[in-house]
Amino acid sequence: MAGALLLTGCSSADEEKPKRPAPAVSSPRPSSPAPTSPAKESTAFAPYVDTSLRPSYDLLKGAEETGVKEYNLAFVSPGGGCVPKWGGRQALGDNPVARQAKALRAKGGDVRISFGGQSGNELARVCGSVDKLVRAYSEVIDTYGLTRADFDIEGPALTDTKANNLRAQAIARLQQRGKLDVSFTLPVLPSGLNRHSVAVLENAAKHGARISAVNIMAMDYGTYYDGDMGQYAISAATATQKQVKSALGIRDDARAWKAVGVTPMIGVNDVKGEVFTPDDAAELKRFAGKKGLGRLSMWSLTRDKACPGGANLKAAATCSSLGKPANEFTRAFTG
Repeated sequence: MAGALLLTGCSSADEEKPKRPAPAVSSPRPSSPAPTSPAKESTAFAPYVDTSLRPSYDLLKGAEETGVKEYNLAFVSPGGGCVPKWGGRQALGDNPVARQAKALRAKGGDVRISFGGQSGNELARVCGSVDKLVRAYSEVIDTYGLTRADFDIEGPALTDTKANNLRAQAIARLQQRGKLDVSFTLPVLPSGLNRHSVAVLENAAKHGARISAVNIMAMDYGTYYDGDMGQYAISAATATQKQVKSALGIRDDARAWKAVGVTPMIGVNDVKGEVFTPDDAAELKRFAGKKGLGRLSMWSLTRDKACPGGANLKAAATCSSLGKPANEFTRAFTG
């Protein structure tokens, strides 16, 4: 999910970039599955970790230093046919970040593993049948004892109707077998989700998949959007809340807000002029608390520090390019 065009991650910019596109709004589906009523609680913060980077991020050390104990690990994708691998290359058991999941849980934390990513290469596009796809997802779930999974759907995966049908059916079957909290990560503009993203959500609901959260990638909008990135994230979340309420058949506003997550790309984004600052993070956190958003995240933890050469104008995988001290964004998001 979340990430960038330049980095190993997700991009929020979509193939549709009219200057001010109108949000896609779908007809209500009152009979579709809906999340349970939200409790009054603070918005959860679970940042992304790019597991492909070296040196590998230390989840346990990060939790000790910042108090953050929940992480999104990115990304699992096909590694030659219907075989789940980290980044499509590394065997499941060989990833040094993901191997820390058990020890993190022992300290009260947890991980959510994200399937797919900016490449648009997701297991549903290659597995060919619901049975094969369930086995592939189950291999990841069983390897790490997961109760949480994310599906980062973007690029060509958004319009792959066959894959979207298979994924929705596979998720529904997995949820019938046991507890599995599922989120979808989707590209967004300040005006909201495009029609393809809305269709993905409607399709999931139609096949009985329970989606707890729709995580929007508030980043890399395009050259037209070069202003206040904090306000753009708020605008995107506001538009998405209405779309999620309709697409997933959620009956009231509070539940719909609880089903929205926001993931900005911290620091310098890939698109020139887009810079998300710690002040933007604090602004988004205040909005999330006021509205009762279900979760906040960021792409990514390895970028939450200054670059060795100081501030610059280009996005980097391992620093924010802003010259800010380590964990500045994490502090802004956690308060």
